[in-house]
Amino acid sequence: MRTKHLENEAAGALFPLPCACQNLRRLTRVITRIYDQELRQSGLEGTQYGLLTALEALVEANQKRLSAGFAMDSTTLTRTLALMRKQGWIHVQRGRDRRERLFSLTAAGKRQIADALPYWERAEQRLRQALGDAAWKQMQETVSRLTGAAVTA
Repeated sequence: MRTKHLENEAAGALFPLPCACQNLRRLTRVITRIYDQELRQSGLEGTQYGLLTALEALVEANQKRLSAGFAMDSTTLTRTLALMRKQGWIHVQRGRDRRERLFSLTAAGKRQIADALPYWERAEQRLRQALGDAAWKQMQETVSRLTGAAVTA
């Protein structure tokens, strides 16, 4: 009961922000905390889980493709990929030329995704329950449209 009171108090502390950027940054900080709280129990953070699942879907990708697909700064991506490689979750091999590196999942990376899936599902469920199914679907559609629009802006 005390936790619910603190959550309501925190939500009540929010105040209007003047621009889309500040509102979206605040939103992503809150949502990132939810996913990181759940995924931490599997030894991952949200960014790592996202990269692992992207590599699972893509099978193999270079850093440019991953950076563009996540709209992520290349330096941040380099650090995260290096950590994931050190953990043994991804494999790196030379691409078509000496500069290109191709990333793919290892068996350990696939196991890490499987181990983390229940925690990711719990984070998704927490948000979906708070929003309701209709708002959840609308949020996904709106975020997709906003991302596309922002990329072209």
